[in-house]
Amino acid sequence: MRRVKIWTPILLLLAGAAVGGQLLRPLPAPRIVAAEQTHTLDGQFSVPWPAKGQGAVRVPGSGDIGAFGEQKPVPTASVAKVMTAYVILKNHPLRKGDPGPSVEIDAKAVTDGASQHESRIEGLVAGTKFSQQDLLKMLMIPSANNVARLLARWDSGTDSEAAFVEKMNAAARELGMTNTTYTDASGLDAGTVSTAADQLKLAEAVMKEEAFRAVVALPSAEIKGLSTTLINNNVLLTANGLSIRGIKTGSSTPAGGTLMWAAYKSVGDETPLILGTLMDQHVDGPDLNGENSLKLVLANSKKIIESVRQALDSAPAVRKGQTVGHVDDGLGGRTPLVATKDLNVIGVPGQQLRLALNPGASGTPHAAKAGTELGALTVGTGEGAKSVPVALGTSLAEPSFTTRITRLR
Repeated sequence: MRRVKIWTPILLLLAGAAVGGQLLRPLPAPRIVAAEQTHTLDGQFSVPWPAKGQGAVRVPGSGDIGAFGEQKPVPTASVAKVMTAYVILKNHPLRKGDPGPSVEIDAKAVTDGASQHESRIEGLVAGTKFSQQDLLKMLMIPSANNVARLLARWDSGTDSEAAFVEKMNAAARELGMTNTTYTDASGLDAGTVSTAADQLKLAEAVMKEEAFRAVVALPSAEIKGLSTTLINNNVLLTANGLSIRGIKTGSSTPAGGTLMWAAYKSVGDETPLILGTLMDQHVDGPDLNGENSLKLVLANSKKIIESVRQALDSAPAVRKGQTVGHVDDGLGGRTPLVATKDLNVIGVPGQQLRLALNPGASGTPHAAKAGTELGALTVGTGEGAKSVPVALGTSLAEPSFTTRITRLR
């Protein structure tokens, strides 16, 4: 009995100390957790891909619509000029309506203008000057190889393309184009290779440039100082009812036909941009410089654009009150998070959209009333992705006394 009397207060003291220690331990930081990582729109849709080659289609903000073919590096042909224009505009930005600095025509550009079996601007005169904007038109509309090389020399301040080509490859790395290698500024070199998926990343980045969008949408252009009208090889620009506004054709014997395209469609009060690439399109039989393969890639791309535009629509992705995640208090407690309103997105039936649940700027509290907004659910990827606020579905309370004193972590 005496032992009990001696040990009881000691044990009580130790227990009290243990309980006190548990209560004094800081609570784990609560975090919000998404219920799902993706959401698939109702219905089904199949892109009418050709039998061979590779391609990809994307709606910036919503995400990828589809891709086909083995994404292996293949020659780009003149689609490489899109990266040339991207680097030029990155290093020498143009504001709306600004023609930019004057660039002097050098002897090399004149000599290249007389080269056979490649696209070029003929009749240039050494010492004359054109604005950066006009040179971009020569680069992108008739696909002038000699102007691509001229811009590369102008940007790098050297007599060689090498320094500029390194800038092209550096830009590709920044954009995550891991299967792309540029060896020249024009795409004439078959060593300039990429994939449809990589080129789609470039398309999304370059179409943010207003000066670029204005140029690639032109079916033709008149340039002061040139005796002939510039004619765009992309005949889809004038196709009725497709709202195609670019971007670049390419053709050569190694590459076949290639196309990077941009189109729009009005959906309610929105006009989303649709981007696509189609590469490695080859006709059977002889095809000098890929001329017939260019017709093939344009025809196949038109089918894809028509189909995607027809299927593209507004569709519900999240409903008001829908549970989209929970708050994890770190000790086993979960409090539901619900969407505060409906959210519709632009997409095609069956499209899989990425979901991301992000906390608010003030962080996630340990306790809050039901209805308190704690963050946002983003549906889709890229610039233009839509978000809906999320709030507590029930009151968030701190872990209970029992939970706190029995915690093991």
